[in-house]
Parts: sequence; structure tokens; C-alpha cells
Amino acid sequence: MSDASSLLIIDGHNDLLWEAREQVGYDFGRLDVGGDTTGRTHTDIPRLRAGGVGGQFWSVFVPSDLPGATAVTATLEQIDAAHQLIARYDDLQLARSAEQVRAALADGRIASLLGAEGGQSIDSSLAALRMLYVLGVRYMTLTHNDNTPWAGSATDVEVPGGLTSFGVEVVREMNRIGMLVDLSHVAANTMHAALDATRAPVIFSHSSARALCDHPRNVPDDVLERIPDNGGVVMATFVPVFVSPDVMAYDQQMKEATAASGIDAADTDALQAFRDQWQHDRPAPRATIADVVAHLQHLREVAGVDHVGLGGDYDGVDRLPDGLEDVSGYARLLAALREKGWSEADLAKLANGNILRVLTEAEQVAEDLQATEPPSLVRYQPAAD
Repeated sequence: MSDASSLLIIDGHNDLLWEAREQVGYDFGRLDVGGDTTGRTHTDIPRLRAGGVGGQFWSVFVPSDLPGATAVTATLEQIDAAHQLIARYDDLQLARSAEQVRAALADGRIASLLGAEGGQSIDSSLAALRMLYVLGVRYMTLTHNDNTPWAGSATDVEVPGGLTSFGVEVVREMNRIGMLVDLSHVAANTMHAALDATRAPVIFSHSSARALCDHPRNVPDDVLERIPDNGGVVMATFVPVFVSPDVMAYDQQMKEATAASGIDAADTDALQAFRDQWQHDRPAPRATIADVVAHLQHLREVAGVDHVGLGGDYDGVDRLPDGLEDVSGYARLLAALREKGWSEADLAKLANGNILRVLTEAEQVAEDLQATEPPSLVRYQPAAD
């Protein structure tokens, strides 16, 4: 990789595709991200260029409460939209391997990978998992905000042991095909169970440090301490409620006030009106770029500089920290880290070196496993778990 491309960011998580679904039904003629879409999305190609983004995992997220096969269909629609997006713009290049990412970076294009956000996308089918890989998906988050039948989410009731026996099989089959195991969104015991089960490095595509902001979506230190032995990478996110204790406390207070209001949970308009008025009366605290820097410093101190990355979660949240309002902010973040003493070699690892190493190692593990293991034919059986 040339010096010019060594600091290009490979970001772990961007929700532009869901925004495109919600806003325009995937009509990129009406949401033309080849030009400035400020005010509509956090992401467009000019701002990706301005931020020095050279690679992007485009999330093919679907809500985790979609039932069964409905989630699979919606995921396929998201994957189709990703392929349509990438084909539409010459700046983007589909990448299915670390080698193809490096080639895109060298060619001055934005390497585009796909990540499925939540095991609901496979409806407990290993065959569906394999087909997502064929279609270009290179990581799967084991859960989103709700438990799957086989893995525990950070924001749902606890699953004893974190993973069921089928959940362990999912992790092992992901290893065998070369799909990265993403542990963002999962409960702490699921993180440990997956680290016990995996044969390849894991990722956290968009999570920060729980020691600095005690949100269940963040990574506890006892998990961070295991990452060097696993070889994985924790890609720090910018979500204000995950990086700022003040914002997290404010968010919790608003939830409690909403619950105490007595408004019917099904009356979404009334609930939104209540929240809007509550926030108007009590201006929210702001997260800042300094909060994100602090998380990166902590991740580095506990897991090591070889195990940190970036996963902003742009277009997945309404607000972002001051200084990181859209995808052009990465350049400001790197400048802030330089002021904290990060060397150019450190920044190169953070920007893309670590995630490229993990992707390469996962591919090598898969090549070795495929020489000795056939595709798993295990089927999910509720009674067995």
C-alpha cells in the first residue's frame, strides 16, 4: 500500500442503505449521493472523499423484530440496493476480499464491502448464511437489539451462556466460510462465548469502551483484554449515547419520563410529541470529538494499537458528536489523535491496517478449514436448545 493510501479510512458501519430505503425506496436518482446530500444523509461521495474514506462496510441492516423469512427478504433487498449503489457510481468498487480492498485503495476508488447487522437476517439457517456470503456479505453481527433464537443481545433479556449450541455452530460456520464474526450489539456473555468458539479473529464493527460510558452496547474491559489473543479489532463508534455519559444519562431520563407519561405505547405520534416537548424544555448535552478520542485512547491502552479501528455508524443515528457531524469528520479525528501523540504508523493501523489484517487472517482460516470441513448441515431445533 502506498503512503498516500495508508491513512485512508476503512469504516466498519454505515447505514446509508436503510436511509435510502426509508427516504426514497432505494431510488438513487432521487437520493443522488454522487453530489451533496447534506441535510438528508450524513453520507455522500464528496464528503467521503473529504473525510479520507477509502473503504466502507455498507450495513445491510433490517430491524431485528421482523419475523422469520420476512427479515431474510428485507436483507436481500438491502443487498440488492448495495449492489445497485456500487454499480451506479464509478467512485465505488465492490470488494469481496482483502486483496480486492487493497486494489481498490490503490486505484483511488472507495472499496465497498457489505455487513449484515443481526442474525435475524439468516432466520436461523446456515444455508442462508452461506448465501449471504456468496452475495458479498463479509461480516454478520450476531444480534441487533433483540435476541436471536441462538444468541443474546446487549439490549434484551439475558441468554444463559450467551450462545446456544446452535449459536456456537453459527460462529464456527462463519469461520469456515470466511465471514467475520461481529460482536457489536451482543451481550457481554455472548462476547465471551463467541471468543471461546471462534477459530478466527472477531470484530466489533461499531462499539466503544464500557469503562468510559457504561452503556450495554459498549465493550467491557475483560472482553477488551481478550482481543489481543484473538487478533480481532474493536471499531470505535461515534454514537453520542455510547460515548458520552452525560448524553446516556439524559437519554435514560427521557425514557423514564416517557414511560411515566402514561401515553399508549402504540400511539407513536403522541410519544414523539411528548419527547419533542421534553427535549425542548431540557436541551440535550452534546457529545464531542474529544469523547471519541478518549474512547480510542482507552481501547488502545487495554487492547493495544493493533486492535483498534473506526465504525462511525453514520446514517444510523440522528445526532453525532460535535466535529464528527458527517463522514467528512474523519480527517479532524485523525488530527485530534496526532495531538494526543499517535504516530503516523499508529494512525495507519487504526485507519485500515488492522481491519485489513483481520480480514486477511479470516480468509486464511477459512481456506484452511475448507480443506478439512464440509459445509455444516446442522439445522436449528428449538427443542434441542
